[in-house]
Amino acid sequence: MRIALVSPYDLDVAGGVQTHVVALAAALRAGGDEVVLIGPGGDDEGRVGVGRSLRVPANGSRAPVALAPMVIPRVRSVLRALRPDVVHVHEPLVPLVGPAAGLSGIAPVILTFHAYAEGGSLAVLARAARPLGRRIVRAASALTAVSEVAAGFHARALGIDPERLRIIPNGVDVARFGGAARTPGSMTSGVDPTVLFVGRLERRKGVDVALRAFALLAAQRPGPRLRLVGDGPLAGEVTRLIAGMPPEIRARIERSGRVSNADLPGVLGAADVLVVPSRGGESFGIVLLEAMAAGTALVASDLDGYRAVARHEREALLVTPDDPTELAAAVLRVLDEPALRAALIQAGRARVARFDWAAVAASTRDIYAQVLAGGGSSLS
Repeated sequence: MRIALVSPYDLDVAGGVQTHVVALAAALRAGGDEVVLIGPGGDDEGRVGVGRSLRVPANGSRAPVALAPMVIPRVRSVLRALRPDVVHVHEPLVPLVGPAAGLSGIAPVILTFHAYAEGGSLAVLARAARPLGRRIVRAASALTAVSEVAAGFHARALGIDPERLRIIPNGVDVARFGGAARTPGSMTSGVDPTVLFVGRLERRKGVDVALRAFALLAAQRPGPRLRLVGDGPLAGEVTRLIAGMPPEIRARIERSGRVSNADLPGVLGAADVLVVPSRGGESFGIVLLEAMAAGTALVASDLDGYRAVARHEREALLVTPDDPTELAAAVLRVLDEPALRAALIQAGRARVARFDWAAVAASTRDIYAQVLAGGGSSLS
């Protein structure tokens, strides 16, 4: 099968949708499909760039999207030249690549929705775009979303039944992350345990919450260390927060900047607890899957999108967002109770198998086959 996978976000910039699209392409290719990625950014092997991107504020972050008018004819020209069997558009409402591909009419179109927001500008923009969005949905042969949360958000914005969106989750390469070497520490092992934060340094991801929680934790325990992995607009605030801590606590904080996708399994595997203190706006939690596959215990915010991945007191401890005190207490509990930590890790490894990319790709391929057989789910 010849598949065009379309991302409205720059494929040269790290992000959840880009990670999903690239990994899905690899899994589909491993199954024998011919896949071409289309999106902003440069050309690469198996990838066609359709324009340069600009970073625009969106959902508490900055989205790298292509806004030049020439993008629309460029997308359609690329699709005509490729002559794919199906066009699979991720985030089809995100300008300009998403709508251009969704309305291309080149081949049957499958739409996948990723985003979620409790409110704010994204929700307002989604409702404002309803006429265009419904037109894109009517032109599609099948509708999917990465979670029930994402499906509900877009169904409300578009005024359609959420049951029309089939849930196909984000995925993880279980074998690659599961092969990470582990040297776990604990309060009783004699090895200083490592608390890890991985994510963009921005308010939505809660890096400041992680720092404040660690300051509370470190004041009570002499051993644990914090490793911050990521970069972003709050880098300066992170520096100021660390500088304001006592020297003995500052000495236990390591900043690594951004790490490559190839190095991420090792980074997760070397940690004892991953903290994911996001404030909101999360439809899923890819990093939760990666930690579960790597055998790293999880403490995360109690968000709808995260509960779809890891359940409280089973695969993770879920805490109130934006509450450093509760976060610190949960991390201490994981570090102080080896049996709890082992149970969380074991349950995470068992659960993550259903999210392996091979399984996700098989479900996606089933939808392609149904569409080509004439069994799509377009909006009438």
